[in-house]
Amino acid sequence: MSWCHRIERATSEAKLFERYQRSGKALVLSIIEMYVQGVSTRNVTKIAEELCGHSVSKSQVSRLASELDQEMLSFKNRPLGRYPYLVIDARYEKYEQKRGVVSKGILIVAGINEEGDREILLVDIANTESETSWSEVFRTLIERGLTGVEFVVSDDHVGLTKAIERYFTGAIWQRCQCHFMKNVLDKVAKADKKDVKAEMRAIFDSPNYGRAKELLTITVDRYPAISSILEDAQEDILACFSLPESHRKRMRTTNMLERFNQEIKRRTKVVRIFPNEEAALRLITALAAEQTEEWISGKKYLDMSARVEVSVQAAKPEPALVSI
Repeated sequence: MSWCHRIERATSEAKLFERYQRSGKALVLSIIEMYVQGVSTRNVTKIAEELCGHSVSKSQVSRLASELDQEMLSFKNRPLGRYPYLVIDARYEKYEQKRGVVSKGILIVAGINEEGDREILLVDIANTESETSWSEVFRTLIERGLTGVEFVVSDDHVGLTKAIERYFTGAIWQRCQCHFMKNVLDKVAKADKKDVKAEMRAIFDSPNYGRAKELLTITVDRYPAISSILEDAQEDILACFSLPESHRKRMRTTNMLERFNQEIKRRTKVVRIFPNEEAALRLITALAAEQTEEWISGKKYLDMSARVEVSVQAAKPEPALVSI
């Protein structure tokens, strides 16, 4: 190939990407990759042609993907430090494989550091939310330097909770109140759903742990159909009361990741079915990097000095009793 042709090709590739952020580049690559591999629909083909304005070869796609992957690798492998709080969630996306279209889990771990900033620490893809899959995620985070975990909030998936218990021994686990509410409402009669929801909301919004337990006991007695699930889960759904009051509302659910998940959904809806696992992970990692930058450049998510004040108060000795 002549130098002129090489320069022309490099210029066209640069123009293809110049107006996109990293996540936009990853989305474009996914669509074009479907196009050049022949697995695209008519709509995808049309989009690819509009995006490129010219034909694109597999070698060009590979080269562009390699450049973006190097950038994403630095984000995925960046060293970590102390993150007292973790928020863990998962969602599912579809991928094209030799045996057909399959659904795989997107595993997401976010952390809040000692300065009160949020970050996406890791995103990964796994066949299932098994203990093995989550263990690999947590092991990777620890190898990158994650330490100081004191509080973890997640759903109660059995594989996830076992991995949390194993890798974050001593940390308090909060069962996501939002997920739990849905589980409870699924078990009550339609006529009782509104009242039960109101009572559960009152429990979660209680001023302290003692009052929450009192209200929970009343609900248990009033609704036998959900009494066992409430009694079995009470310590896990009320774990947030161990935190400073100003932290509880934000750390009692996995809702912190809701906007990020919605952004993933919005982007992946365009692709529908990824051409391969690498394309999906490239896009979601790019979104994670952009979300983390947005969080860090914005306001502090939590005032972590409140956490220090609570620790100091807890460490103070009780006044000695004086005999008269």
